[in-house]
Parts: sequence; C-alpha cells; structure tokens
Amino acid sequence: MGRFRESTSDDSSETGIDISPLMDCVFILLIFFIVTTTFVEETGVEVDKPQAASAVRLEKTSILLALTEKGDVVYGGRAIGISGVRPLVKRMLQQEEVPVIVQADQAAPSGLLVRVIDEAKMAGAVKVSIASRKPKG
Repeated sequence: MGRFRESTSDDSSETGIDISPLMDCVFILLIFFIVTTTFVEETGVEVDKPQAASAVRLEKTSILLALTEKGDVVYGGRAIGISGVRPLVKRMLQQEEVPVIVQADQAAPSGLLVRVIDEAKMAGAVKVSIASRKPKG
C-alpha cells in the first residue's frame, strides 16, 4: 500500500548546452580580425641604414623600396631596377594613397637615391621618405 511509484519520464537523460551559436560568433570574430589585419611587406634585402637623430617608426601601410650598396633597387625580394620604380608606385597608388619609403644603404650612390626619389614623385607619390636608424646610446 505504501509503495512509491517510480518515475517513468525521461528526466534521467542528460541535457547538453547548444554551443553552435557560440561557434558562429567565434568564427565571425576570427574572420573580422583576419580581414582587418594589415600586413607589412618587407623589401627582402638587408640594408645598412644610416643613423639619424630624427628617426621615427615606419608607417604600417607604405611602399618599401630598398636601395642596396651595389645600386640595385629591390621591392618585395626582387630587383625591379630604377625603371621599375615609377610603374610600381603608380600601380600601388591607384589602390590607396600611401607614402613611399626608401631604405637606402649608407654606401649606396647618392645620385641613384635621388633618381629613385624622383621616379617615385613622378609616379604621383606625395610623401617620399628615407628610412634611417636611431643612434645607439
């Protein structure tokens, strides 16, 4: 008479948390950060830059050209020569108005440096800078 009735409902099955909306949010954030990240393209050669007391950090979005000791003009790891500066800068400036930064070796001929700057300006570059390093000490 005093028997307890056992529950026959499905209360014993485990209920899980649905994490699919959380995964959607994580993937959306991941895509957002990938798309908004800016990548700095290096010149591809090591240049011994001259020292300057007024040296400042490079801008993240800029056209980096390297002028080596031998007089080669390099962009993105490949030599483009003095004749390749104007078409490259003109093409890059069509996408976005960015500064041109020349990383000239301190032993590079100064006449060639002037020609590289001149070619960049003739391509439409408004701001052309020369990269230098801060003196140690």
